[in-house]
Amino acid sequence: MNVLVTGFEPFEQATLNPSWEAARALDGWLCEGAQVHARQLPCVFGAALEALDAALATLQPTLVIAVGQAGGRAEITPERVAINVDDGRIPDNAGRQPIDQPVVAGAPAAYFSTLPIKAIVHALRAAGIPAAVSNTAGTFVCNHLFFGLMHRLAGLRGPVRGGFIHVPYLPQQAAALAGQPSLPLALMVAALRVAMRTSLQVQVDLHEGGGQLH
Repeated sequence: MNVLVTGFEPFEQATLNPSWEAARALDGWLCEGAQVHARQLPCVFGAALEALDAALATLQPTLVIAVGQAGGRAEITPERVAINVDDGRIPDNAGRQPIDQPVVAGAPAAYFSTLPIKAIVHALRAAGIPAAVSNTAGTFVCNHLFFGLMHRLAGLRGPVRGGFIHVPYLPQQAAALAGQPSLPLALMVAALRVAMRTSLQVQVDLHEGGGQLH
């Protein structure tokens, strides 16, 4: 079995992206008998999905976790839903800035993650890692990738789980941004290990006491 974890290249004049730093630290790790493969994706509308398609075709994973940076958040946040909208607040790394465009024309308005997001949050908190379910992945390349991933997985016959997790800034990023929260890289890597393990072990997500996980 293969697990695919993706992270993005740096964007908006940054020199690093915590999503890729955390993802690549897991390349080659064995989780519940599955090998983890990390892939860096361009922070570019369209091109990110082309790179995703290549990775899916090569690896044929049973689990896909896409990771992105959410500056300003203080927790690890598994995303609940991807929406069929590209609406860039800034241009991407190729200068593209779609406004109110569909990710996939004619596709559903939204897809829910198929990761056990509440079980992941519960497991992360039990491990002492701050976490919460997020109900918005934005409308930039993170959501673009998340929606594209779920649209592709919806068309597969096999039971492939997938979803998106946002991580905060790294401390070295936050040091240049007064007042912004951050988490150490080691904690982000540990969080992704917990998320992968939980996704492979838990078949039915938690529902009881769900309100406290928001």
